Amino acid sequence: MDFKLLITYLIGFFIIAIASNQIAKFFQKYRFPIITGLIITGIIAGDSVLGFIHKDVIEKLSFLNQIALAVIAFSAGAELHLSELRSRMHAIKWMTFTQMFFTFVLTTTIVYFAADYIPFIADLPVKHKVAVAILFATIFLARSPSSAIAVIQEMRANGPFTKTVLGVTVLKDVLVIILFAISFAVAKAFIHNESISIIFFIFLILELITSFVFGFILGKILILFFNTKLNENIKAIITIVLGYGVYVLADIISHYSQIYLHHEFRIEPLLISIIGGFVITNYSKHRLEFSEVIEKISPTIFIIFFTLTGASLSVQTFISVFGIALAFFFLRLLTMYVGGVAGVLAAKDDKKYLHIAGLPYLTQAGVALGLSTIIAHEFPQWGDKFETIIIAIVVINQLLGPPIFKWVLNFVDETHLKAKMNLEQNNRDAVIFGLESQSIALANQLEKHNWKARIVCMEKEIISVSKDDERIVYLNDEFPSIEELKAIELEKVEAVVLLLSDSKNYHIAQLLYENCGTKEIVVRLNKRENFEKFHALGCLIIEPATAMVSLLDHFVRSPNAATLLLGMDDEHDTIDVEVKNKDLHGIRIRELDLPTNIIILSIKRDGQLLMTHGYTRLRLGDVLTFVGDEKTLEELRVRFED
Repeated sequence: MDFKLLITYLIGFFIIAIASNQIAKFFQKYRFPIITGLIITGIIAGDSVLGFIHKDVIEKLSFLNQIALAVIAFSAGAELHLSELRSRMHAIKWMTFTQMFFTFVLTTTIVYFAADYIPFIADLPVKHKVAVAILFATIFLARSPSSAIAVIQEMRANGPFTKTVLGVTVLKDVLVIILFAISFAVAKAFIHNESISIIFFIFLILELITSFVFGFILGKILILFFNTKLNENIKAIITIVLGYGVYVLADIISHYSQIYLHHEFRIEPLLISIIGGFVITNYSKHRLEFSEVIEKISPTIFIIFFTLTGASLSVQTFISVFGIALAFFFLRLLTMYVGGVAGVLAAKDDKKYLHIAGLPYLTQAGVALGLSTIIAHEFPQWGDKFETIIIAIVVINQLLGPPIFKWVLNFVDETHLKAKMNLEQNNRDAVIFGLESQSIALANQLEKHNWKARIVCMEKEIISVSKDDERIVYLNDEFPSIEELKAIELEKVEAVVLLLSDSKNYHIAQLLYENCGTKEIVVRLNKRENFEKFHALGCLIIEPATAMVSLLDHFVRSPNAATLLLGMDDEHDTIDVEVKNKDLHGIRIRELDLPTNIIILSIKRDGQLLMTHGYTRLRLGDVLTFVGDEKTLEELRVRFED
């Protein structure tokens, strides 16, 4: 193909892809999955609507699909981290087996016997119907590890059921690729009227073994590059090139095997890529770095892949097969339910999982669409309708899968979401854990600013302090239960300061996060390696080792600001005020008519600090940090919180 023409096609498509990304974000505002927006944009840009992307252009840009599929496979392989799944391997093993067995057998059987009622396969020969049935059954097994992980992280889920779901999800995607290689070879043999003999199966086994070997080699090559000190962007480019190189290698082997062996010897690029991702994840020190590279390139890859997928569809075809897709969605749901029940019974797992064990596996994405794209390309007579049905099912699964999964996680009580704070208004009440000179000094300082402060003394803490100090609360347990914390009314406290050991601090912070929803949890960190787990709970973290250096740095570079914020200026103070006055919602900052002795330092919205200017509009729930004299600040608090 003419190189200049290819560049023209690429530039035109990338312009459409940029628009597709923006349109997909619009869909996200209405809680639609991002891939839905990308696919719909692709459909609109395709031949059946606006005609911006013609069929011949899609064919010329097929290498972009191959790159995307390789990255999707790398991602699936990278999710299979064996060391984190061993505790639930027995349940994972049985659940994977029963899900695959019942979904494959039931789907193949039902689709075959219902073939006469499915227009595009009703008139096909018997062997062709079997081929279509096993291909549907194979793709029904595919799951979306990224979607599962996203839900688990959002719900902060952890527990035996969650580990089983995660293990089955990533393991199934590996096995689905292997099963697809077998099913695809058998389907081609049926449709092309080739004989299925012992030689056929020998070649098939050799193809799988060769794919595994190439996958292992690919993993080692990736490790070799990741061992270097190359820039992360260079490593991302190398990963993409290697992924595409697998497809080039597969085409070369296929071409020359037909010439010299008179048989198409086909290695499976998706299987090679998934094994490569598995090897670098489990047999090198680069697991996190490789995952970060994949996460970095995945958004762009997905935009390209899903937009191209949508462009290959016909609106008329989509409408004509949507009813079939809906029926197949319920068929897949049924087979997964049966597989889930069988898996719980076979693994002798907790019986409370019996009727919900199959529900977390609904969501599908890249792997399912990638496999359907391969089928559509190989069987053009009916492949476009097959692909359209799969896309419709994926869209339905994307809409219903995550909410159902969230409900299941709540049902098994393995979520650890932040509790809602039981405060109707800011009560300026703080509790400090740890009885020491710093906690007493902090309590005194807070009281000067009209806060009510209490200090919790743990059993073994010793300090020379008056036993008559009413601010001190004594607890007998170094690791108190939530009942003990609620007994001192911590669910009504606005701020908690933790000055204990990291293990005690984390125990209390987690209880507060999950059960009390405390507005601010301030932690004095003892060991740097514990930073991330406190950060995940939304704690405000102070590291004594670096805090003094940072403080001195600010005194040197900006002494006035440091003095002001530390309360060393008697004439000025700082406060945080939440916008609760509905009349202020939507008002620009410049329209507030603030006193001249007041300035706004920052606005915090949904946990993010905003760079503010006069045209920034306030929203209910915004937290504004003001600087000014104490009297005026209190007047502002009433104005904003009323």
